[in-house]
Amino acid sequence: MSSLPLHPPPPAPPQPPTQPRTVLRAAHLGMCFGVRNAIALALAHAPTQPLTILGDLVHNPTVLKRLLDQGVTIQHQVAAVSTPTAMITAHGASRRRLAEAQARGLRIVDATCPLVRAAHAAVQNLARAGFHPVVVGLRDHVEVRGLTEDLAAFDVVLTEEDIRRLRPRARFGVAAQTTQPIERVRHLAGLLRERFPGAEVRVCDTVCQPTKQRQYAALEIARCADVVVVVGGIHSNNTRELAATCARHGARVHHVQTAADLRPAWLAGAATVGLTAGTSTPDEVVDEVERWLRACPVAD
Repeated sequence: MSSLPLHPPPPAPPQPPTQPRTVLRAAHLGMCFGVRNAIALALAHAPTQPLTILGDLVHNPTVLKRLLDQGVTIQHQVAAVSTPTAMITAHGASRRRLAEAQARGLRIVDATCPLVRAAHAAVQNLARAGFHPVVVGLRDHVEVRGLTEDLAAFDVVLTEEDIRRLRPRARFGVAAQTTQPIERVRHLAGLLRERFPGAEVRVCDTVCQPTKQRQYAALEIARCADVVVVVGGIHSNNTRELAATCARHGARVHHVQTAADLRPAWLAGAATVGLTAGTSTPDEVVDEVERWLRACPVAD
């Protein structure tokens, strides 16, 4: 008669996946210097005084929660600000909006990204030179409002249909929201020249270098990955554009805000997974997503 052991054997360790998964991290991804500077400026002022940010400092819920936890208030209208100090977001603001804030006696902390500031100067220079400004971007985006609110006349375009709706002008000056894909800007400028062959069309490249780097790097991983995970706020334009770029080049794309949004079923049959992130996504969020992707078992 055999006896049972006094202590059961330890459970067998989990078996590694039968086939390894490759996770390709984009060469350029995540926070740009403009966003880092804006967050650092807000966090430096928050402990010393009541602070209201005029709009979302960046379009990322993780960052916004951190600011709210520091006691920062967010308002989208100058008239709603109840603190002595207001901060302009990384997306910038028009001179008209700044004047409105100053007229109420508010102390202004300006977190405008230097590359957005350069885009403002480019648009103003086009208008002063006699060109009708045409801004490639999202009409209701805070950055586009900042670029256009000081202009007497302008058009905002995003599609070929928008180009077809433009009225004739002798001179068009094309600029763009800094987070637009440069290929879209070039394409729409080309259509503008085709539609108005007698007009002078001047293009100022205001798409920022961090956006270009992240777009090109996302394109590289999309070409060789079965699935691409794009990390960033759902309201982040540059993050959505990264996802669209990857989808155009054949990858299965999933846009998540944090690792909590990930689903194992998305990786079924994927031997290679690409990872990229928008310019307002914190490093720790990207790293957490990458750890999850590497730990998730390979499924057929």
